[in-house]
Amino acid sequence: MNRQAETPGTPATELAEIPRDAHAGIVSRVAALGLDVVAVTLVAAVVTGMALAASEVMLGRVPAWVQVPTAIAVSLLPVTYFTLAWWLVGQTLGAVAMGIEVRDAAGRSLRFPRAFIRAAAGLLLAPIWLVGMILILFDRRRRALLDLAVGTIVVYRPESPAS
Repeated sequence: MNRQAETPGTPATELAEIPRDAHAGIVSRVAALGLDVVAVTLVAAVVTGMALAASEVMLGRVPAWVQVPTAIAVSLLPVTYFTLAWWLVGQTLGAVAMGIEVRDAAGRSLRFPRAFIRAAAGLLLAPIWLVGMILILFDRRRRALLDLAVGTIVVYRPESPAS
């Protein structure tokens, strides 16, 4: 895990220390989001298919007591995926592929509440999330509207010394 030990009140990295080119641009962020949409869609399709197919095979039909929990699980999958990924490692699968990570405005790992609010707001207001990405082109720290609202930044992940 990438969770760093942080003392409250002690910033890990100050914004002044993060150069503009370290902040992720619009192409990297949109590509990462596109990869995440594909990943979540595939997982949702597999979960739904397995649950409904297993029910059909075992029961000969798909009763409501299988349909409803399956629909709830699939509905919660996106917010769960983004929240846990941002909270635990700062990256979704798409972000890993693009070499970017989400941090709070001071450069620290996201805590659970901020990760959840970012995921829920982004998903509930998806069109605004997407249109708000245009601000990346004009903000000196390449923040989208969602970043400004929630207090986050997206940066290119530094190369590890081992690579």
